[in-house]
Amino acid sequence: MAAPAAGPVFWRRLLGLLPGRPGLAALLGRLSDRFGRNRERRRRRSPWLLLAPLLSPTVPQVTSPPCCLCPEGVHRFQWIRNLVPEFGVSSSHVRVLSSPAEFFELLKGQIKIAKRRVVMASLYLGTGPLEQELVDCLESTLEKSLQSKFPSDLQVSILLDFTRGSRGRKNSRTMLLPLLQRFPEHVRVSLFHTPNLRGLLRLLIPERFNETIGLQHIKVYLFDNNVILSGANLSDSYFTNRQDRYVFLQDCAEIADFFTELVDAVGDVSLQLQGDDTVDVMDGMVHPYKGDRAAYCRAANKRVMDVIHSARARQQMLHAQTFHRDSLLSQEEAAAAGDRRPAPDTWIYPLIQMKPFEIQIDEIVTETLLTETERGAKVFLTTGYFNLTQAYMDLVLGSRAEYQILLASPEVNGFFGAKGVAGAIPAAYVHIERQFYSEVCSLGQQDRVQLQEYWRRGWTFHAKGLWLYLAGSSLPCLTLIGSPNFGYRSVHRDLEAQIAIVTESRALQQQLHQEQEQLYLRSGAVSSATFEQPGRQVKLWVKMVTPLIKNFF
Repeated sequence: MAAPAAGPVFWRRLLGLLPGRPGLAALLGRLSDRFGRNRERRRRRSPWLLLAPLLSPTVPQVTSPPCCLCPEGVHRFQWIRNLVPEFGVSSSHVRVLSSPAEFFELLKGQIKIAKRRVVMASLYLGTGPLEQELVDCLESTLEKSLQSKFPSDLQVSILLDFTRGSRGRKNSRTMLLPLLQRFPEHVRVSLFHTPNLRGLLRLLIPERFNETIGLQHIKVYLFDNNVILSGANLSDSYFTNRQDRYVFLQDCAEIADFFTELVDAVGDVSLQLQGDDTVDVMDGMVHPYKGDRAAYCRAANKRVMDVIHSARARQQMLHAQTFHRDSLLSQEEAAAAGDRRPAPDTWIYPLIQMKPFEIQIDEIVTETLLTETERGAKVFLTTGYFNLTQAYMDLVLGSRAEYQILLASPEVNGFFGAKGVAGAIPAAYVHIERQFYSEVCSLGQQDRVQLQEYWRRGWTFHAKGLWLYLAGSSLPCLTLIGSPNFGYRSVHRDLEAQIAIVTESRALQQQLHQEQEQLYLRSGAVSSATFEQPGRQVKLWVKMVTPLIKNFF
């Protein structure tokens, strides 16, 4: 972290050469896709083709320079703040959790002590006794807030996906209806419905299968000024034996405000659950599947981007007032104002991906990180569903860094043992894994790019994210944690959010390193022998269907 390095200056200079030439950037993108489909040409991969994902006309341009009062290169990832708000915090406010049980107990404990706001965004809320415990905690906390001697204005906002939250007779909606009916002025339940599921398609695709078109996939759990970012849903397995990742940000008011506003923004363009189990749109909002799709997506883009832009402007002003007040005030004014906040050692960047709304910040940052990794750096990347986009695969295979990719073995895949067509999904992932492994070997990169399979008896695996170790360092300086899986769905279909945590704190770096080690310790290296094991034989029909459906899971 000590050696400053510029951000992706090279890419910015190239972009600067292309004003008014979107056709050239688009051509590079098409060439990259075409060449990417041909293995022999990939062996002779040109570094110019790797630029295609970063030369898209949709890449946001820098709207303002970095802080002119800060020394250059406080850390090498400061370029991210050209896209999103930067939140500087003390590492003592960041805690990494390790187990589903710890996650569940923290959720309940935070709900019980909340005084002002509870904001929860998830794919769905389960219907078992553990999920009912959470609902009961919410009910009890709301009741106490209204009956206390000095009643607080506690507001509860819950954002779920419409299709997943409506599945079955007993579902997320029926679990939350009692809260809505009892506390109508204090509880809001928003159900996001993808604009891509409409018309005849919506009528013909049955329940469960309609979830493949697009989902609300963000997982944020917020209590007053405390925030949990995770990939875990609000369901019993995620509280007991489904391994995920979780980070707890304590007393981080600006970050809590940002995610509150983000969830409110998505909630505003979602369907609102009513006390009689019907849904309706907010006044003045275009209907997500009955209204004009383009108009809806434009409105949603504006609503979400307004949150990002305003938070970014707010953080820039706060940064200047907090850390550069002496430069802006006279000596007398500075002395009268008192001490400044201590300089942060950790920086949080929220990365949002909502391709249906033409918001692709997470994709841009992830691709740039994969591109910029230097020789000698190590990247530990994990996903519960190994189905990397072609762009991500090309960047991994064209990188100079070492990669260790952790994925679920078939037995810990969430679809293992499922009934019907879903039961074949683990085999499809095995097929995708084998194809990628074969390509790594054909390129002679098996020493640089290694695959690991997570296995734990009686558990399933859902962890996602990455840890970046700079060359010569034994501890990570950056991690990505949140909802994206690095696959086609995460990039193109679903609403996703994660955070990049950059830290100079050795104590927090050790926490992140320990988290990574604990996950990888339960894994085994993938080799050609892995695919000869019993149960790894993929049926012909699965191999034939996988290329047709891999963009849906």
